[in-house]
Amino acid sequence: MNDVAGLFLAMIAIGAVAFAPLGYFIYKFTQKDGKPFGDIEPHGDSPSLVNDLAEKAIAFVKKQLNKNNTSS
Repeated sequence: MNDVAGLFLAMIAIGAVAFAPLGYFIYKFTQKDGKPFGDIEPHGDSPSLVNDLAEKAIAFVKKQLNKNNTSS
């Protein structure tokens, strides 16, 4: 019977360690009105070299496509 109680306590300890990060996340999520990481900037609003290059490439391709469609 002692083995069963020891196994039960070990399983409880393993489960507590395994689910501790989830509990911490839920705690932080409910703490700040659904913002677990505080006020973060939404995606797409911050300047980025990669975004600027992608926008320029897309604009260039659109311009080339429009040139080809109007000249035909």
